[in-house]
Amino acid sequence: MEKINQSVETSTWITITHASDIAAARRAGQLLASNARFDEVRAGQLALLITEAATNILKHAGDGTIVLSAVHADSMDGIDVVAYDAGPGIGNLAQALRDGSSSAGTAGTGLGALHRLSDQFDVYAPRGKGAVFFMRLWRTPSPGLQLASGGISLPLAGETANGDAWAVAGARQHTALMMVDGLGHGPEAAKAAAAAIATVALQPSLRPAEQVQACHAALRNTRGAALALGLLDAATGQLHFTGIGNISACVIDAGGRRQLASYNGIVGNNMRKVQEFTVECGPGALVIMATDGIGTQWDLDQYPGLAACDPSVVAAVLLRDFARQRDDASVLVYRVPERA
Repeated sequence: MEKINQSVETSTWITITHASDIAAARRAGQLLASNARFDEVRAGQLALLITEAATNILKHAGDGTIVLSAVHADSMDGIDVVAYDAGPGIGNLAQALRDGSSSAGTAGTGLGALHRLSDQFDVYAPRGKGAVFFMRLWRTPSPGLQLASGGISLPLAGETANGDAWAVAGARQHTALMMVDGLGHGPEAAKAAAAAIATVALQPSLRPAEQVQACHAALRNTRGAALALGLLDAATGQLHFTGIGNISACVIDAGGRRQLASYNGIVGNNMRKVQEFTVECGPGALVIMATDGIGTQWDLDQYPGLAACDPSVVAAVLLRDFARQRDDASVLVYRVPERA
């Protein structure tokens, strides 16, 4: 079975509040690097990325979060590093990325190193709105290998198991998108979410309505979950969508924001109606899914330039600024690629 990009057992997160947290983040990165079969050089570069990003959080914001995730594309394995904080942002980003520029009395080479070492790099840090850095490192240097999706999923504070999960799977001309929220939180919720992800991984090209039914059967022995599923057809530019339970989903393009409807119910438990919708979803459109751990009052227009950023950066900004802090919280963002 081909690897899919998903958050179950592939993501780890470290809260950065003290210098000792930097070492913890680096150790978590070393474990992912080993699993991804990084050689010594690439593992060292990953350690440097994590160290610089975490140090930057401490110096300029005081605290923040590092999220590390395994990613896959074709036969390549990689690791994503997302670092975010609610600090002062960066007044002149272009200058900050040049070596020798520093506002903290350092050599001023850290941000430039993040950019140079990464196969894929992006940052969103307007003055006064915090900072989000995104770095991707493949097992071997592959700057041309890019993904159209980015997701971030964090458990409720104090929990180690995450009842939320997301997945993105390619299948010929189709791309399957899933967001799942296991009922409640903690290990039993995580079990339900993992069962849904495993089900989609088996047959990612199923139409969403069929996929929901497959998940309904697979989750019978769990507490159940809310679920949103999309299947994008690259040839027709159409997104087929089905949602059950309290997960928000929308498409954002030049025409504005279109909300995608979900029906009441619990997949694996009490599911009365499954209906599939089809919407036009042209190149450049963003598909955004979020669990109910994310507030719904966000508006990308309040973040100039964010919509053009890497999907991982968009997801991190929304989670940082709209997580309700009383539940697991997850955001998945997918940008529809240009047609060949």
